[in-house]
Amino acid sequence: MSETLLEVDSLDVRYGAIHALRGVSFEVKAGEIVTLIGSNGAGKSTLLRAISGLVRPSSGRILLRGADVTRFAPEAIVALGCSHVPEGRRIFANLTVLENLQMGAWAKRGREAQGLERAFALFPRLRERLTQAGGTLSGGEQQMLAIGRALMAEPAVLLLDEPSLGLAPLLVRQIFSIVREINAQGTTVVLVEQNAHQALGIASRAYVLETGALAISGLASDLARDPRVRRAYLGDESAE
Repeated sequence: MSETLLEVDSLDVRYGAIHALRGVSFEVKAGEIVTLIGSNGAGKSTLLRAISGLVRPSSGRILLRGADVTRFAPEAIVALGCSHVPEGRRIFANLTVLENLQMGAWAKRGREAQGLERAFALFPRLRERLTQAGGTLSGGEQQMLAIGRALMAEPAVLLLDEPSLGLAPLLVRQIFSIVREINAQGTTVVLVEQNAHQALGIASRAYVLETGALAISGLASDLARDPRVRRAYLGDESAE
C-alpha cells in the first residue's frame, strides 16, 4: 500500500465574504497523478495555493508527509517536499533561464548540478536558452522553465496549475507527455487542468470541484465515463 503523501481534511478558504473552498477533503498517495477538474471559479487554483502556503485556510488541515503544514510558510512547505507551478507560469522575466532555475534550487543547496541535469533532460530547449532572459521565451518555453524551476527543489509532490493554458495543441501533448515522465521518475503530481480529456487520460484518480466543494471523485478512468463529467467537462451533450 502506497503511503499518503498529501492529505487535505475539511478545508475551508474565504476571501472576505466569498467562500472559495467548502469542507474539501482529499488525499494523494505516493506515485500517483491526481487531477482536479472543474469550471472556472470552482476553487481549483485556491486549493493548490492553500496547499503551498500562499493562501491561509480559515479552517481544516493540510498534512504533507504526515506533518501538519496548514500554517507553514511557503518556503517551509517547499523544504518539506512540495513545489507549486502556478497558473500563468510566474517566471522571473528579467532573469536568465539559468538564474530562474537556480532560484528554484535554494532548498537543495549543493545539489544544483543534479537539478539542472534533470531539467535539461526533460526540457532540452532550456539548455539552448540558458543565457536568454525568461521574458523573451515563447509561452511553451516559459512553461517548461516554470516546471523545471519547481523540479530543482526535488519535490516529492509537484502541484501543477493549468500547464497547458494558452499553448498550441502540439505543445499541449508535449507538456502532458513530460508530466507522465516526471511522474515515472518518482515525483507524485497533483494536476489542475481545464483540458479534462488530457488530464483524465494521464491521471490515476480524479476529483471534481464545483463552487468550492468536492462533487465527484474516483478513478480517472471511471470519471471519464461518468455522464455528469462527460456532459459538463468533456463536451459530450449526448451523455445520459
